[in-house]
Amino acid sequence: MEEYKNRIADKILERKLKGSGAVLIEGPKWCGKTTTAEQISNSVLYMASPEEKEQNISLADISPSSLLKGDTPRLIDEWQLAPKLWDAIRFECDHRNKEGQFILTGSSVPPNLKEISHSGTGRFSRLKMRPMTLYESGESVGSVSLEDLFDGKKISGTNNLKLDDIAYLCSRGGWPRTLFFDKEIALDGAYNYVDSIINIDMSRVDNVARNPERVRNLMKSYARNIGTSASNETIKEDMIKNDSSSLDTDTVVSYANALKKLFVVEDISAWNPNLRSKTTVRTSETRYFVDPSIGVASLGLGPKDLINDLNTFGFVFENLCMRDLKVYAESINGDVYHYRDSSDLEVDAVIHLRNSSYGLVEIKLGGDKLIEDGVKNLLKLKEKIDTSKMKNPSFLMVLTGTGSYAYQREDGIYIVPIGCLKN
Repeated sequence: MEEYKNRIADKILERKLKGSGAVLIEGPKWCGKTTTAEQISNSVLYMASPEEKEQNISLADISPSSLLKGDTPRLIDEWQLAPKLWDAIRFECDHRNKEGQFILTGSSVPPNLKEISHSGTGRFSRLKMRPMTLYESGESVGSVSLEDLFDGKKISGTNNLKLDDIAYLCSRGGWPRTLFFDKEIALDGAYNYVDSIINIDMSRVDNVARNPERVRNLMKSYARNIGTSASNETIKEDMIKNDSSSLDTDTVVSYANALKKLFVVEDISAWNPNLRSKTTVRTSETRYFVDPSIGVASLGLGPKDLINDLNTFGFVFENLCMRDLKVYAESINGDVYHYRDSSDLEVDAVIHLRNSSYGLVEIKLGGDKLIEDGVKNLLKLKEKIDTSKMKNPSFLMVLTGTGSYAYQREDGIYIVPIGCLKN
């Protein structure tokens, strides 16, 4: 039996249970939600258990409270199969008047939200889980802490990852189960995942039949637009090249929303700081998958293909870094945004904490020229920020794929390989 690998979400879940009656863990299938919840729960209801699924759904209709009996925290796995449980759990939390009563896990948004009459405000807290970061999977040595960067501490670290390693990790992804497979077998995981989304999950998520080939084309188009602010119209035009029938923008939006309900795509919101100039900040979201391997598999690629196409590799690597940065930032009460303005100045990631501290990050696969380009962008944005109305950035960092060491330049900018970073 494989040993459980600690997740950054472990401590977040523990903290949230101390402050709310129930915690909802959301995220894509196969990312480890149930396994993580099982580590802290004292009783479990598996709603999707083949032997009991129909009975569980019926009981949720007739006598939902009977499903909630058990030692706490009680885990309700795949709760969205019976949305009425939400109100029953909210009621139990109110009447028990205790924290840490329930953990709910779900790999999709319930298809019928009309069955939920109460938002759960004050009783539920939410935790978003994603596939494993490189630090969680053991590929990052974790010598540089994101929290330390915010605190202005000195850094150092040796990077063990080479370009070939990064290509493999982008293709394998952070799916916990694949860590125990041989390399070639592990690469099949993302392909199997994508096939399941296309042929099964996209029509089950909200009980709307969808054309598998159209889903495949959408995911390919998304993959070709990783790291861009491509509009739905742009994605539609890209899909039309491979779509045998007519296609309108509303259909594209419907299909894209289904991917979001499955937590397959995760677009990054725009950051809107106070600027000295009247430069217009672009507000479009930036397109990413929840894991880079989904994009790689959607395009039918593998590690060698990425090495042979460094342009595509660069965007896929950016997706890998955004996945990890989102996990690391949320563990220290932050979130990740993207910046682009009307002068076409673009900075890949802005990590903004609850206390209004923020750091600016450029993501570059490697190479001195690309790193210098990243440095220039960071300095340009720093100069535009009106520090009479907001704080100075806590740090500027170029996050790289290659490079032997993590270090701080004389101008104060951090150069950090992703293989050194942790939360």
